[in-house]
Amino acid sequence: MAMHVFFRARTSILSSSLLGIISKPLPRLSTPLICKFLYEVSVWKVRNFELHERFYHDGRPRGPLWRGKKLLGKEALFIILGMKRFKHDEEKLDKFIKSHVLRLLKLEKITVLNELERQEEVILALKMFRLIEKENWYKADVFLYKDLIIALAKGQKLEEAMQVWESMKEHKLFPDSQTYAEVIRGFLRYGSPADAMNIYEDMKKSPDPPEELPFRVLLRGLIPHPLMRNRVKQDFLELFPEKHIYDPLEETFGMQ
Repeated sequence: MAMHVFFRARTSILSSSLLGIISKPLPRLSTPLICKFLYEVSVWKVRNFELHERFYHDGRPRGPLWRGKKLLGKEALFIILGMKRFKHDEEKLDKFIKSHVLRLLKLEKITVLNELERQEEVILALKMFRLIEKENWYKADVFLYKDLIIALAKGQKLEEAMQVWESMKEHKLFPDSQTYAEVIRGFLRYGSPADAMNIYEDMKKSPDPPEELPFRVLLRGLIPHPLMRNRVKQDFLELFPEKHIYDPLEETFGMQ
């Protein structure tokens, strides 16, 4: 009985204490304190998220470096770096090719070729293309020729570009207008308008219908050579009679 009275009294005391605490008004926080509290909570969340992200980091580089190379496998990246490392030492480069490059799969070799062209390592790209040509699975492809010729022309390797051009013609393949335009532009920049006209003559023999782009490149690049330019201009007006040609000689001197 005494124990029962004791517990009832203790329960009533605790209830009255809790009621007193609850009934008391909470202290009002000032606006700076509220902002500080919210800021500390948000910072804690950000830091906690960063720790969580680092915990699951997979070791890959972040940002543009990874986005630019994520389509390349580790083996292809290793080959590209190795070829670039030994590009000035022909003996070491040949050893590297025999020990590593030749074991690549078909898709990996084409990927390496495309990446070397993109990085403007045109001599290495040409060497890779020659290796691909010797493969049993290789079939002459106009797009492989086109990309390599354009890369060589932009890199001012016009002699090598013409060697690939002749190889393409042996397979009875014809480039598109973009390839003609880039090779013509390369010869004009190189200071060889006669070679540019030779490419133009090849273009006229192509079975594909002519397009404006190579003509426009020639007409602009042959301004210092009016005789050759007039030949191209006459052909252009016959093929595209509705098109207009800007002629700086006519604008300046009234020449027809």
